[in-house]
Amino acid sequence: MTPILRTAAELLRARRAAPLPLLGLHKTPMRCWPGDIDLFLELNNGRTLSLFDIGRFGLAARMGLIRVLREKRWGLVVAGASVRYRARIRPFQKFEIRSRALAWDKRFIYIEQSMWRGETCCNHILLRTAVTEHSSIIPTDQVLDALGETASSPDMPDWAQAWIDADATRPWPPKM
Repeated sequence: MTPILRTAAELLRARRAAPLPLLGLHKTPMRCWPGDIDLFLELNNGRTLSLFDIGRFGLAARMGLIRVLREKRWGLVVAGASVRYRARIRPFQKFEIRSRALAWDKRFIYIEQSMWRGETCCNHILLRTAVTEHSSIIPTDQVLDALGETASSPDMPDWAQAWIDADATRPWPPKM
């Protein structure tokens, strides 16, 4: 099934599910289809990122963010990611994407996602995401206000903060 059809199905499923609090965990059931695999007969790393997108859409829908984005005509972008691949997902295997907001700062919302096949964590991603309007980042407190949220960010886990700090030293644009 193509990512656009999977996204539509996930948004429909999320719409029927109970609303989720800002720090709630969203689970997306998936199956690895032949169109998802690479030459090594496993879930392609690029398709993995696309499937994580679908899980984030479900999370955003249940948190009420999709509604706010439509009302305000805002966009949602990924500004950085760090992925770990640890176990293969083979054709026709079922797995579950788990998605949650981890923490936030003035500009970015950090999202944590993982893919699980039973009790095995196959991969894990940390994302720096932002809400945008006309190519500008909307401050996180404005996004939270639009969601009707007053919560403060949980403390950033040390491992996530280490990634944020390391990424800040990376030259941009790259010198190639």
